[in-house]
Amino acid sequence: MTLDLFESMSSDLPSLQLLAPGALLLRRFVHDQGAPLDLDFLSTFNAVTQAAPLRHQVTPGGLTMSVAMTNCGDFGWVSSKNGYCYSPVDPQSGLPWTPMPQAWRAKAVLAAHRAGYGGFEPDACLINEYTPGAKMGLHQDRDEQDFSQPIVSVSLGLPAVFLFGGLKRTDKPQRIGLADGDVVVWGGPARLAFHGVAALAGGQHPVWGARRINLTFRRAR
Repeated sequence: MTLDLFESMSSDLPSLQLLAPGALLLRRFVHDQGAPLDLDFLSTFNAVTQAAPLRHQVTPGGLTMSVAMTNCGDFGWVSSKNGYCYSPVDPQSGLPWTPMPQAWRAKAVLAAHRAGYGGFEPDACLINEYTPGAKMGLHQDRDEQDFSQPIVSVSLGLPAVFLFGGLKRTDKPQRIGLADGDVVVWGGPARLAFHGVAALAGGQHPVWGARRINLTFRRAR
């Protein structure tokens, strides 16, 4: 897709904000079709995380991540001393991950379509729980096999500062405020952009409490 196409989409749909060629922010997209869906997402989130509890994974270098994680879908992203990979089973239980909730998948596919990426077929959803002080360093999503499929990232709960950089780690990232219900979609020329999340500030969300939940949909295989 071209920058001109994204600019025309942004003018037609005020909720779309161009971050870079191939990357768009959809403000309050989760809630843009009627009443807020926080309670629906919370109920489903609780069911998913009961089946596959959140945990603080350890990087190959031996560092414990400040963000708690779990997964749902056909594959789950996991970290260990051996590296990063997608696994069809939860290494803690040895069981397959919980199926991706259909309502979540539909919302992610619709967001990708609104951003210009038709045919998105996510088979993995990484669930991140940020509490005050938790952060995510700059990194690329490059453990997937098909880079033609975009990344769809949903923010719920407390506001956060999303760091969106370029194709080199040394590129200075934009600092983008994300609120409850915002969705960021990136692919095409931005598919391997470095990105992260600044340390979460304190606060209290009426549904999610003192935390931010991030649902990141990918096509792993």
